[in-house]
Amino acid sequence: MGEQSPDGGRKTAKQNKTEPAKKAASAKKAAPSKSAASKATASKATASKATTSKAAASKKATKAAPVKKAPAAKKVAVAPKKATARLKGTAPARTVVHPPGDESRTALVRRARRINRELAEVFPYAHPELDFENPFQLVVATVLSAQTTDLRVNQTTPSLFAKYPTPEDLAAANPEEVEEILRPCGFFRAKTKSVIGLSKALVEDFGGEVPGRLEDLVKLPGVGRKTAFVVLGNAFGRPGITVDTHFQRLVRRWRWTGESDPDKIEAAIGALFPKSDWTDLSHHVIWHGRRICHARKPACGACPIAPLCPAYGEGETDPEKAKKLLKYEKGGFPGQRLKPPQAYLDAGGTPAPPLGAG
Repeated sequence: MGEQSPDGGRKTAKQNKTEPAKKAASAKKAAPSKSAASKATASKATASKATTSKAAASKKATKAAPVKKAPAAKKVAVAPKKATARLKGTAPARTVVHPPGDESRTALVRRARRINRELAEVFPYAHPELDFENPFQLVVATVLSAQTTDLRVNQTTPSLFAKYPTPEDLAAANPEEVEEILRPCGFFRAKTKSVIGLSKALVEDFGGEVPGRLEDLVKLPGVGRKTAFVVLGNAFGRPGITVDTHFQRLVRRWRWTGESDPDKIEAAIGALFPKSDWTDLSHHVIWHGRRICHARKPACGACPIAPLCPAYGEGETDPEKAKKLLKYEKGGFPGQRLKPPQAYLDAGGTPAPPLGAG
């Protein structure tokens, strides 16, 4: 007999067999649905955990790398577009040029050559400020100029050359008599030894003539590359760069080079200019250093190349105050030479007084 159905009827045998199969199928369909829900829940939990982890990492990174405050901008003095206190014969630069720290090689060459052109207009009569009439007098005067002024040498050499006009005369001189003449130059004993020694070398090795080659000149006692280039450039017309204290100071101040060794400075600056410019370039830079761009108090307010100078503002920028700092002919004072070239006199320069005259 079959079972009695819930509604009071009797279930057939076929119904009894079909019902368990339907329940099983229904349970099987329901199972995947639970699994999918479980997986979705797990996925959400993982995503939530990842988000929390990223937030924590971001917070940690923020704490580990605090924000640095930008340094306050340094106030820089700006050069005028034109020289504020124009000098006679000066053609001031037309635009303000402040070279950046990463100035290109091409920009440096252009700026350096422009400064030289400006200085050539300011000092068209620039010349060596040692009195001399021949190569022998120039090499001796240049050796004597170490650790003293050209003016003091020019006031001393007239007596020296009057008594010893040739290398042969000076080579045979009594050292004590020469020392007495050279006393005003300072370091007179060492200088006496040098000038007598180089005179003997000229007589013995070069027939009493000053050689016109660098490799020969530097062999003479007391003669280094600087002295040799002064002689080559001004007595023989052969280009050379004279790296004295003024030249060293200005090329570094203008950021033409960062070198401090004279030989390296010579090489660095020589690479910026044609060889034919070297001698006049030396005169222009040295003259500017002596007259306007002084070591301690540069006259920035009276400088014709102020717009091209990265060091503008290191000195006095007020035009009237700066004008009072000018030296030599620019400030109304006599130059270094007792017998300067005519071009210098025509430009308003005045000769230096002889020794003991003031």
